[in-house]
Amino acid sequence: MRACSGLVFDIQRFSLFNGPGIRTTVFFKGCPLRCPWCHNPEGVHPGPELLFHSDRCVGCGACIAVCPTAAHRKDADGVHRLDRQVCTVCGACARVCPAAALERCGDRMSVDDVMAVVLKDRGYYADSGGGLTLSGGEPLRQPEFAAALLTAAKAEGLHTAVETSGCAPWARFEAIRPVTDLFLYDVKETDPERHAACTGVPLAPILENLRRLAEAGCRIVLRLPLAPGFNDRPDHFRAVAALARERGIVEADLLPYHRLGEAKPAALGRGHTPPPCREPDPETVKRWQAELAQAGLKARLPDEQ
Repeated sequence: MRACSGLVFDIQRFSLFNGPGIRTTVFFKGCPLRCPWCHNPEGVHPGPELLFHSDRCVGCGACIAVCPTAAHRKDADGVHRLDRQVCTVCGACARVCPAAALERCGDRMSVDDVMAVVLKDRGYYADSGGGLTLSGGEPLRQPEFAAALLTAAKAEGLHTAVETSGCAPWARFEAIRPVTDLFLYDVKETDPERHAACTGVPLAPILENLRRLAEAGCRIVLRLPLAPGFNDRPDHFRAVAALARERGIVEADLLPYHRLGEAKPAALGRGHTPPPCREPDPETVKRWQAELAQAGLKARLPDEQ
C-alpha cells in the first residue's frame, strides 16, 4: 500500500481551515464538478498542467532555452508566448523561471513522499488536535491513493479528515470510512435542477452518500460554499438546515466566495473569463450566517474555526 502513488498539486502545511487544529492539507488533482465559482480550478483536470502567470514574466528567455518542444517563444514585439498545443508539461521551464511566472501543477508522489512532508509537523498536530486533511479537486477521484494515505496517517496516530464534494461511488466512501475521522462534506446547492446547472453533476447521489455516512455514525461537518447570485437564497438556507437536522449533523462551515482564484483560469490557458460573481462584503456574509441560524443551523465563518 505504501508504494501507491497519485497526482498532487499542492501540500499546504500549517493549514487552519480544513479541519480541527493545525493540519497539513494535501490537494489532489481531478474533480468531477465544474462549479463556476471554483477557488482551485487547477485541481479540476486530472492530469498535470502548466500555469503561466504572464504578469510576472520578465522576458529573460530562460524557458525558451530549456524547452524540449519549443513551446515557448517571443513574438515580434518581444512578448512571451506559450504554445500549449506542443507543451508536454515536463516542467523544465518552471524549474528555471526566476520570476515564478511558470508553475507545473500536478506532481506524482508516493505515499512515502507525502508522509515525509506530513510528519514534519507531528508535534503541532499533537499540541493542537490537528492532523492530515485530503482535499482537491476531489480526493475520491484517486481512491486507492486516498485510502493509502489515510491508512498511513492512522498508522502514525494522526487525526484524518477528507474534504469532499460527495460525488463518488459509495464503495469509495465505504473503503476510506474506517480510516477517516472527519468528513468535510460540501453542500453546494439543494435544488436538483440548480445543482446540475451549476456543477454539471446530479444532486441525488451526493445526498445519498451523505445519508449513508450519517447512518454509519461518521463525524460530518457540512461545508457551505456561498456565491452571490448562485446559491445565496433563503430557500437554500432553509433546505440546508433541514438536511442537517435530518442527518443529525450539528456542525457547518460557511465558505463565502473570494477572488483569490480568479486569475487562475487565464494562467491555465482557459481564457480571460470574467468573475462569476462579486465577492460578498462582510455585512452580507454576516446576514447569510444569521439567516442560516434562523433556519436552525449555526454555521462558522473561516475566522471562527
